[in-house]
Amino acid sequence: MNATATIVPAPQYMRALERANKVRLARAELKRRVSVDELDAAEVILACPWEAQSMAVADLLMSQRRWGQTRCRKFLAQIPMSEKKTIGTMTERQRRTLAAMLCSADRGRAAGATPWVTGSLTTA
Repeated sequence: MNATATIVPAPQYMRALERANKVRLARAELKRRVSVDELDAAEVILACPWEAQSMAVADLLMSQRRWGQTRCRKFLAQIPMSEKKTIGTMTERQRRTLAAMLCSADRGRAAGATPWVTGSLTTA
């Protein structure tokens, strides 16, 4: 008599929990790497790795050092993009625009200027 073992797959909710935990851990690592300047946010936007596909743009931007909700909101107000827009649903043009703006913001920060302040600070 030949006994065959049937492999029963895990229930759907268990597979979903496993996937959610995998994504959560991968995103935490991605955000940690961005926060310590090991990885550039512009690179993440252009490459769009699997863990960032369903991540909101604001979550990625705010994982950078010295980026809070206000700075993120002002930055995204320059282009008509919602903070809740996911990186995976961005068009190629939006990705390139956002990455270019981030690179120019980084250069402005290195020079000591804030990229969205264009007026003079002196008064007459």
